[in-house]
Amino acid sequence: MTQNYVIIGLKLLGALGLLIYGMRMMSDALQKMAGPQLRHILGRMTTNRFTGMLTGTFVTCAVQSSSATTVMTVSFVSAGLLTLGQAISVIMGANIGTTLTAWIMSLGYNMDLSNIVYPAFFFGMVLIYRKQHRYVGDFLFGIAFMFLSLVMLSTAGKELDLEHNEAVVAFFASFDTDSYWTILAFLAIGTVITCIVQSSAAVMAITILLCSTGVLPIYLGIALVMGENIGTTATANLAALGANMQARRAALAHLLFNVFGVIWVLCVFYPFVDMVCSLVGYDPTAAGQTTLLPVVLATFHTCFNVTNTALLIGFIPQLERVVCWLLPSPASAKSEQEAAEEEGKLQYIHANLIQTPEIAVLQAMKETAHYAQYVQQMFGQVRQMLDEEDDDKAAEIYDKIARREDVTDKMELGIANFLEQVSTDHLSDVTKQKVRQLMREVSELESIGDSCFKLARTIKRRHESGHDFPPVLYEKLRALMQLADEALTQMNNIMIGHSREHSIRDSYRIENDINMMRQRLKAFNIQAVNEREYDYALGTLFSDLVNECEKLGDYVVNVVQARFGQ
Repeated sequence: MTQNYVIIGLKLLGALGLLIYGMRMMSDALQKMAGPQLRHILGRMTTNRFTGMLTGTFVTCAVQSSSATTVMTVSFVSAGLLTLGQAISVIMGANIGTTLTAWIMSLGYNMDLSNIVYPAFFFGMVLIYRKQHRYVGDFLFGIAFMFLSLVMLSTAGKELDLEHNEAVVAFFASFDTDSYWTILAFLAIGTVITCIVQSSAAVMAITILLCSTGVLPIYLGIALVMGENIGTTATANLAALGANMQARRAALAHLLFNVFGVIWVLCVFYPFVDMVCSLVGYDPTAAGQTTLLPVVLATFHTCFNVTNTALLIGFIPQLERVVCWLLPSPASAKSEQEAAEEEGKLQYIHANLIQTPEIAVLQAMKETAHYAQYVQQMFGQVRQMLDEEDDDKAAEIYDKIARREDVTDKMELGIANFLEQVSTDHLSDVTKQKVRQLMREVSELESIGDSCFKLARTIKRRHESGHDFPPVLYEKLRALMQLADEALTQMNNIMIGHSREHSIRDSYRIENDINMMRQRLKAFNIQAVNEREYDYALGTLFSDLVNECEKLGDYVVNVVQARFGQ
């Protein structure tokens, strides 16, 4: 008998592993299919708290994982693609969407899903070999694995025959279901197990299995379900540990939302559970009716999350303030950000928040846009150094530019390494193209940083020479640098928006103006040196500054061309 239990236990573990894998496969496939549109979906459908809630519900029903939706939402908050308020509404919807999983599981215990499994495997394999539909095939395989695991769990549950095992029945019967301490103990057990397993679906499957055999009283099963709602928040909170403050706040909001729900349900626990049982037609005091228990659990899960969302959706601003109070921004947040930039730390990319390559690419695009703004700030310091008459202050600015040049090198390597990590996954053709474009962009942006440093170094040589440019040269250099700054501004406008909202012709026009001015300044410099208006050494420094500005303009155009896919 002991050997039989070991074999059945291994079957249960295998079925749970298959369940988790199948749901992960479904989630990944759907995110890959919708990945390029996710940013637009979440951006357009989170205009208010109700559309945000519906978006979270829809996405979670599709990917069959509230953890995936929540971590995805935290990723978008971290990358600045969603506000904290929008994220909270999406997370509320995710809690409603995850109830579909419980209904599917209860269905698996009340009907034979084998008739769905095998056709799903067949058609999934056909679509996988047709590469243009391979993600649809992966999705069907995920469904097949999930349904197969439910069939295996149901079969293993019947083989265990726990309802006739006196020791197991006596063990669960020893708990006083009328005691709040027992309810709290099982709630804690559900929370801890879910935190360890990192899958509320797996714990829900075990809960349904135990309840369906009749050995676990419904009150204790519901306490486990409540614990699962708290435990499932661990995934997003762990993922947000290395992210920025807004991401950590979004993850904390998820925890507070579920904890609040558990608290109010505990206050009306027995009347609320009895009400749910009456909806299904189940009598907790009567014997038998075990076939209804999976439905009772699914109904409670739905009522709990829908009611909790209905109670709190009107208080999203207040919840946002509570989260900000619990996780306040440091008084020296600006200086901390500057310190992070000095160390070359990335602002929006966090490897532990990667869910799919498509989402990771969105993070990389945001980081690249920040990189572009950083190099324009660096060029602003070059212009400041050009106008600085005091040698000591000019030397201080030069030191700042030198440090920024080192940071630009680190940022290039950080983004490139991140994109290399992303490219190891199976990518769609669109995503592959976007990764190549971003690789080119960061390389050209690093070249802009190098140009800024070379300009600063040339200006430093001018200060060290002890000779100053004539006013006419300053006037011409300022005009040229103004054009270069316009090119950088145009580049940044394209980087932070959509390429279709801008025209590449504007960048070409500015580059042409820079090239024409370079030719004029080159001719002017040769003539001025020949006529001895200033010496050859100053003319060389002036020529170096003009040539480097022209190169910087070329790098800017290269970035813009990469963004437009040219």
